[in-house]
Amino acid sequence: MGRMQQKGRLVWSVALVRPVILLVGLLAGVLAVSAAGKKEVVLAPSYAWTVSEPLGLRYASTIDTLFEGYHRVAVPWLPSAAWATTGNYGGPGQNQVFMERPLTSDFFVEDAIAPWLHTTATHRFYNTRIPMTLLSHTTGGNKYSNQDRTQAVFSGNVNKALQLGAKLDYIYSKGSYDYQADKDFTWGLNASYTGDRYELQTFFDHYSYTTKESGGITDDRYITDPATVQGGDTRVDNKTIPTHFTATHNTLSGTHLYMNHRYKVGFYRYRRDSITDTIISRTYVPVTSFIWTMDYKNNRHKFLNESGLEDTLYYDHTYLGLGGTDETTKMWRLRNTVGVSLLEGFNKYAKFGFSIYGTHEVRRFTQVADTITGTVEELPKGLDAVPVHVPPSKTQNLVWVGGQLTKQQGALLRYNATAQFGVVGDVAGEVDVNGDVSTRFKLGRDTAWVRAYGYFKNLSVPYLLNHFVSNHFIWENDFGMTQRMRVGGEVNFPLSWTRVNVAYETLKNHIYFGADGLPVQHSDAVHVFSATINQDLHWRALNMENRITLQTSSNADVLSLPSLCLYSNLYAQFVVARVLHVQLGVDCNYYSKYWAPSYTPATMTFHTQNEKKCGGFAMMNLYANFKLKRARFFVSWNHFNQGLFGGKDYFSIPHYPLNPRRLHLGVSVDFAN
Repeated sequence: MGRMQQKGRLVWSVALVRPVILLVGLLAGVLAVSAAGKKEVVLAPSYAWTVSEPLGLRYASTIDTLFEGYHRVAVPWLPSAAWATTGNYGGPGQNQVFMERPLTSDFFVEDAIAPWLHTTATHRFYNTRIPMTLLSHTTGGNKYSNQDRTQAVFSGNVNKALQLGAKLDYIYSKGSYDYQADKDFTWGLNASYTGDRYELQTFFDHYSYTTKESGGITDDRYITDPATVQGGDTRVDNKTIPTHFTATHNTLSGTHLYMNHRYKVGFYRYRRDSITDTIISRTYVPVTSFIWTMDYKNNRHKFLNESGLEDTLYYDHTYLGLGGTDETTKMWRLRNTVGVSLLEGFNKYAKFGFSIYGTHEVRRFTQVADTITGTVEELPKGLDAVPVHVPPSKTQNLVWVGGQLTKQQGALLRYNATAQFGVVGDVAGEVDVNGDVSTRFKLGRDTAWVRAYGYFKNLSVPYLLNHFVSNHFIWENDFGMTQRMRVGGEVNFPLSWTRVNVAYETLKNHIYFGADGLPVQHSDAVHVFSATINQDLHWRALNMENRITLQTSSNADVLSLPSLCLYSNLYAQFVVARVLHVQLGVDCNYYSKYWAPSYTPATMTFHTQNEKKCGGFAMMNLYANFKLKRARFFVSWNHFNQGLFGGKDYFSIPHYPLNPRRLHLGVSVDFAN
């Protein structure tokens, strides 16, 4: 083992040259580009926006060119302050800050990797006046555990109204431990048109995701107490730690086509010369818009285990075949929404916008066919009797109607309220009402921003949670509708850098995955309380950012949550020679011990367990972020405290350790062509 460690350190040292050369080369290119131009090209007055469902309302967004906190893009626990994960960057995980956790989707096997995918809510449209290209690359680890991510965004305007764009996002991470590598490749095209009468927002995305499944390490002591399993040797080669699986993969792929059309009817408002009475300019003022949104998405999940022995030893049941598993689950949906909207602001009395709409959706599910027949005595040895029979395919036709009331203009009061009701198909009886209202008021020298929000949801259960068939898990449920009610409020004091968010939620008929990996519906109410406090401190070049979340669950057997989640960031920020912006600091993630969920590779789900509590350790990063003209770059030493302080039990879920300390580099360049 000692010789292996020496060899590993030598390989690590040699492999470190690769990212260093890459970073130096990219920076040299940036400097050359910057020096070649006589005048720096400015992207302003560029702007960006996102769209909301179901009617494609626009909300202002940002063009990501900030260098503060840039190093965070390379940490596997990026999605949340308490991210329960299998460990690798881009790997499956679940948010343990409950108020940030999304609802279970109709294709639940995709939920575990949702933060690494691109959705309607996260898609950005740009208007950049001049063509813009954003390129970034991060790298870390050595050739056996390298973690790389390359991203590219292009946007350019054909004219004032028409914009075209493209994007690429490629994650390839081998992981610090064996059999946990993942690869995620997403590419897409987009366009927008903003005319007086007609507006279009559209994008097409395709993604392909593959992750190796290790099933976790076989003995946690390789991390917590290696001497006991290695004959006294305390040094560990992480790639030699035994795992439950050696030939298991999950593959997900899909396409997403979104088109939002809006035709506006209104009048022209003319500006005239006061002397000659001639028309100087005219502005189109829309009064009513007619909306059509088409949203098509297909998904495909494949679970493959090429080792029959590992397959049957790991799972409690095998129903459809011995010798391994190779099965595919598919879903596609086509959603069309039509609506009419009375627009806000066309005259001084139109203080809000009002819309009504209807949505029709077709969903098609295809699963592995259950072809095993016969009595228990006639089954091949090793197979379990199929408990229920699930049809291999299902088509749903669903209809909702709804309305929306919005006020997006004005500095004093803004609000948004949407109500949607299911009327046809399996969603009949659904009620989904949500809204928020915000205002501001003077408080001494400060201006306090206050927001109240809430929702009530009475929702049907996703089809696959009621009907599912696979080699190791089969269920046929008749779950009733789930009810959720949330109320919350947020207050923000900009001058004191203080923001407080308090929320309370009640869940009834909550569905979760039990210790056996099967979905369970809990009929009694579960209550969750959460309070998040953001408090920043600034003194000259020194800064400290703190985010603390306190949360409680009334039933930890059904919904277990860490009671304390903390992110803290201490740094110095300054400028060198008036051109190089620098941020030097250390940040930390910490959450308290709790009954963390376990992970089931066959269904990519997280389920309850009472075997091991996780948490109670600190993950700290030393970093340096820089910005020079239109280039950002960073160097970070992630989890640098590993083996020094903060605890050795750095498992976010049972049997899946997080990365040990490792170096990461990254660079991002904003090109204005």
